[in-house]
Amino acid sequence: MSSRQYDLVVFGATGYTGKLTAEHITTHLPTDLKWAIAGRSATKLEDVAAECKALNPDRSQPAIEVCKLEDAELSALAKKTRVLLATVGPYGMYGEPAFKACAENGTHYLDVTGEIPFVRDMITKYEKTAQANGCIMIPQIGIESAPADLVTWTLVDMIRKKLSAPTGEVVVSVHDLNSAPSGGTLNTVLSLMDTWSLKDIGAAHAPGGISPIPVPKTQPHKSIITKIFGFRSVSDLGILTSSLGGTADRPIIYRSWALLGGDKFYGPNFHFAEYMKARNYLGAIAIHFSLMIGSLLLAIPLFRTVARKYVYKPGEGPTREEYKNDRVEYRGIGIPDVQTPNAPKAFCRAKYEGSLYAFTGLSLAQAAISILRDEHDLTGGIYTPACLGQKFIDRLDGAGFHFERKFYDN
Repeated sequence: MSSRQYDLVVFGATGYTGKLTAEHITTHLPTDLKWAIAGRSATKLEDVAAECKALNPDRSQPAIEVCKLEDAELSALAKKTRVLLATVGPYGMYGEPAFKACAENGTHYLDVTGEIPFVRDMITKYEKTAQANGCIMIPQIGIESAPADLVTWTLVDMIRKKLSAPTGEVVVSVHDLNSAPSGGTLNTVLSLMDTWSLKDIGAAHAPGGISPIPVPKTQPHKSIITKIFGFRSVSDLGILTSSLGGTADRPIIYRSWALLGGDKFYGPNFHFAEYMKARNYLGAIAIHFSLMIGSLLLAIPLFRTVARKYVYKPGEGPTREEYKNDRVEYRGIGIPDVQTPNAPKAFCRAKYEGSLYAFTGLSLAQAAISILRDEHDLTGGIYTPACLGQKFIDRLDGAGFHFERKFYDN
């Protein structure tokens, strides 16, 4: 693979997230990197290349590869690069050709889908091919689901190293979020039920929906109040309520549990839950029922058709002025699976000042350079963000997604 023309290619570089990914590569990745931007329109790609040059005139600028969403053209593109960053969505509609091309040609692959049914389909169809051809393939390594997966892995690792114990429960909270969705994200949400049946969506989003082995069945007790109204109060995290992102993150975390040792590392009774921080109990209840009503409305085809007329179109999103004050912060608590009363709890905070889509581009680019330069002990297969471990976290931290860790002794 070292003889290939490019180290990495951004496929879909003219889209909203693709442009931000190209910008991060331009401003943050090593200047000796051989890279290209790819998409359907040569004119639009030239515009992106010009923007990259303006950001950093001193580095080598990306080559341009015109490529359509066709198997033959994507196969030819995959053969030219060591890593392909796929940013063309919705992935359920447009993602498979790039995934297939990388699996068949032994090309490392990264994407930023949040569509767990797509991930499940790709594992079923191409995992054996990826294993045979030695390529590392990591879907869903953007805002979904890298932060939750890496915070969880960090907490489990802290407990193993300090207490030599398994982890009983990890609770992750989206503690602070200020961001607006792009047209691509909104289109993905609206198209999910056009692509898969409710049965397939439910099966994929189950805790073990994409795990290669059965996941722990142990579930912490939920009060009747939590079951009905969705909120929960957790020491050191505050008042928590239902999180939309948690449904996409949870299967990824349990796949990490399976791929990274299962009982031996995370623990046999491991449980994961994700919530969103609420200001008060009334706000928590309002968020919970809003998400429930929104989910029901998305099941109505007429609602999805009408909604498409009033949201950003694919490729569009908040302007730099609109997202200049965006931020996101995750907090997590890890509880060891021990019998000792008042055992220490692990705490992790991960924070990014900027657009969620800028973070997604950052995560894609930093994962790519980590695969290229950090000598991961991974064979071919379909992995999760946590499988890149501390080396990836260190790169994210250096690029602006900052991690803080500590223990609470009581």
